[in-house]
Amino acid sequence: MDKTLKVKSLFISDLHLGYKDCKANYLLDMLKHIQPEVLYLVGDIIDFQSLKNKLYWPNSHYEVLQQFIAMQQQGCKVIYIPGNHDASVRRYANHFFAGIEIKQQVIFQSLSGKRFLVCHGDIFDAEVCLGKWQARLGDVLYDLLLFLNRWYNKARRLLGLEYLSLAAYIKSKISGATLAISRYQDAALKYAKKQNLDGVICGHIHSAEIVYKHQMIYINDGDWIESCTAFVEHHDASMELIFWTEQQKSIEKISSNVVHAA
Repeated sequence: MDKTLKVKSLFISDLHLGYKDCKANYLLDMLKHIQPEVLYLVGDIIDFQSLKNKLYWPNSHYEVLQQFIAMQQQGCKVIYIPGNHDASVRRYANHFFAGIEIKQQVIFQSLSGKRFLVCHGDIFDAEVCLGKWQARLGDVLYDLLLFLNRWYNKARRLLGLEYLSLAAYIKSKISGATLAISRYQDAALKYAKKQNLDGVICGHIHSAEIVYKHQMIYINDGDWIESCTAFVEHHDASMELIFWTEQQKSIEKISSNVVHAA
């Protein structure tokens, strides 16, 4: 993609900077090709939990933060909504850091007039998780999925093949994971409905999709651990999910119905 795509709004979450599986290089490439008027950082931008266990901070992770600051200085409004892995930043809600505004959550009004709650999504965990031991088991299994995903894609690179999220594929085939995602969607939309909103835009569960449910719109912008996805609103009021790895040098729709989300 040779020229920059200008969009109204760009939503990204779950970068997990400071974690070894963060796909910072893909994200940097996307940010060089997409120019938003407003950038929403929807939580788990820096993985402070991972950094407590092991210091991991390659130059590409530093460059991502520098890119956010540069975008703000060039006129892009940047709003940072912390998640559970960067929850310590929540104490600075309603303050600015390097021109970046920190908020607990925001109400986003699309160009078509629809109103969405924008939050990370960890506030819905209580209605999804069955208990502490199940949550712990889920963490262990997820780490295993990421391990498999890491080595699977190392092998693909050696064969000259493009990146493919094995972790996302496996999760899509596990009925328990599908049920948990559905419960998460219901909890998010229930919360938004109480505020008389049209839908919700969130992250947290690393599962990018747009779903029409209960006469509302559920949007998850995905992550930069597995799927390398973001959500954009174009200037014509259309909205879509985008997928970005070394294979993509242009916007690729990953859902045929996303353009109707507005």
